[in-house]
Amino acid sequence: MSLNHLLHMQEPKLSKKQGSKPMPQFTQLKSDNDLKEILKSAFDVDLDISGSWGYTQALSTVIHSAENPLAQFEHMFASMRAYVEMSMTQEAAARYGSINLNEAQRERITVDNLVYDKVVYTLSAIKESEYNTFINEYKEGYGQKDFDLSAHFKRREEATLKREVTHWFEVHQTLA
Repeated sequence: MSLNHLLHMQEPKLSKKQGSKPMPQFTQLKSDNDLKEILKSAFDVDLDISGSWGYTQALSTVIHSAENPLAQFEHMFASMRAYVEMSMTQEAAARYGSINLNEAQRERITVDNLVYDKVVYTLSAIKESEYNTFINEYKEGYGQKDFDLSAHFKRREEATLKREVTHWFEVHQTLA
């Protein structure tokens, strides 16, 4: 599956509410064991990986080696997956930006002599169009007497999507 194919996916479906807004459901990315090529094309990086996008243990991302500390490498990959899911594969009006991930939980699991890191991240993002509006409002209003900085950041917080995502990484090769 190529990056071009991934870019022709559909808008996210809406599910349970986050606050007063419906929560978008993002389509899980597919892989034909071509992660290296997709990430090279999208981000111009050469990662020593194979497997899939890491949604489950069976669809884990296999890390063969990492130049950075393993947790940093995993975070970088998780950020790339989020960007592909939430921006690159979306129609312009549905794209998210300012995507940030923070590690919430980490578990090392051994199954059939294979070692996995199961990592849960809390993710925050904001629709690109809304983010650009907030940035412009901030630039124009900052320093002005009538600019309500607290109200600005409150609206920005309300517009921010928050979700939890899980990544499975097969890491035994990097521990040797």
